[in-house]
Order: sequence, then C-alpha cells, then structure tokens
Amino acid sequence: MKKLVLQILFFFITTFAFAQEKVEMADVMRSNGKIYTVVAVCLTILIGLIGYAIHLDRKISKLEKNQQQ
Repeated sequence: MKKLVLQILFFFITTFAFAQEKVEMADVMRSNGKIYTVVAVCLTILIGLIGYAIHLDRKISKLEKNQQQ
C-alpha cells in the first residue's frame, strides 16, 4: 500500500512539473479559441469510455447473476 501511495505521489509531482512547460502549439490554439474544441473532444471521448465501461460492468454482472441461478 505504501508503495502504491508513493507511486501515485511521484506521478502527480512529475505531471505537475511537466505541466509547467510552455507549449507553443497550445498557446496558438488557445489564442485561436480552438483549445476549447480539443478539450471538448477529449472530454467526449473520456465520457464515452467511462460510459462504455459502466455498461460492460452492468452487463457482466447481469450475466454472472444469471449463471449462478
């Protein structure tokens, strides 16, 4: 458990450190207003994947329940 917490902490620290770098492409997209489109597409994909995982989990649970009976 301690190892997992340290790995998660290390991940967040390194992610925060790399997030401080200036990315020229992101600045251009932000100035053009296209960054919001990119964020919207990423969020749509993420929500779709989470919804699909929940759907599969419910389907598998239902199949397991039917198999036990």
